[in-house]
Amino acid sequence: MTYLSQFSPQDQAYMRQALELASRATMATSPNPKVGCVLVKEGVIIGQGWTQPVGQAHAEVMALRDAATQGNQVQGATAYVTLEPCSHFGRTPPCANALIEARVARVVAAVEDGNPEVAGRGFALLRDAGIGVEHGLFASEAREMNIGFFKRMETGRPWVRLKMAASLDGFTALPNGQSQWITDVAAREDGHRWRARADAILTGVGTVIADDPQLNVRLPELDIVLNHQPRKLIVDSRLRTPISAKLFQTGSTTIFYSENDAERESVLLDVGAQMCRLPEVLSDNRVRVDLLELMHLLGREQINELHVEAGAKLSGSLIQAGCVDELLLYLAPKLLGQGAAMFVLPELQNVDQARSLKIHEMKQIGEAIRILARF
Repeated sequence: MTYLSQFSPQDQAYMRQALELASRATMATSPNPKVGCVLVKEGVIIGQGWTQPVGQAHAEVMALRDAATQGNQVQGATAYVTLEPCSHFGRTPPCANALIEARVARVVAAVEDGNPEVAGRGFALLRDAGIGVEHGLFASEAREMNIGFFKRMETGRPWVRLKMAASLDGFTALPNGQSQWITDVAAREDGHRWRARADAILTGVGTVIADDPQLNVRLPELDIVLNHQPRKLIVDSRLRTPISAKLFQTGSTTIFYSENDAERESVLLDVGAQMCRLPEVLSDNRVRVDLLELMHLLGREQINELHVEAGAKLSGSLIQAGCVDELLLYLAPKLLGQGAAMFVLPELQNVDQARSLKIHEMKQIGEAIRILARF
């Protein structure tokens, strides 16, 4: 194990800079991880970069190009990188080879790559070339930045974040179904930023019928920078999605179903839906889509982060199936008295049976309290 005390204050400062650079790649690199790289020689930053959109240069190559553009010689420099340099040929050549060819003297990495095709091989290549290698500096921060990538590499499934907005007494809507707006503008805009970092947004057909959501990112500053829109996914076992649904108007929409109905399939295909039939499971005496199989399918499709905005039934089913990693809750300072609950879960006989979570973060956003809680 590598301890923080083994790294100098200068090492720590340069790695924090690399982490800041990696954050600039948010929403642009998936399915690749977000990585930042800083090249330092004789106490001076001579090049820096971050991962570009998929198929383009990785952080290390961008930093080397930056150094070359400035006329800086990289030989003998230290490379601070937030993830182990890759060792395999994918869409781009190995970054470890690029650093070897540049003749850097030392590589400090935050964390080992979770990809089985790398997983220490990048470090081995560097060491075999006579380059000093250390890793473990701000590993938890680097892993957190790519939490979906690591989850997919380790389990074959995406990191699933379930978002809910509710009153302080735990209701998401009035008994008549009215829910707009429990939270204020600031909380709703913050929710769109969480949507934007995801690869896909999942909802259920009940929400589509009741609310007719767009399920897209509506933040002008994000559209200007990246025009990033996650894929839209609907769980609809019996193909009840209306062809007039707003979510068909923009972006890719996939419907996951289990019931064989060729006529409805054809109608939905005609409005641009992508159709995917999944195995059935019996739940609450009803045939439903196998949610765990859905998660494995999304992992195979290289979805790193899945953002869920669904009703109480689907949300509860996802929790029961063990598919949810994190709750993103916005609690507004309001009391509704009665209304729709956040989740439909089985009745418990004693408190010891309750599902336990850990509070990862609490922050005030506008008037609401945002809670990140993890299973």
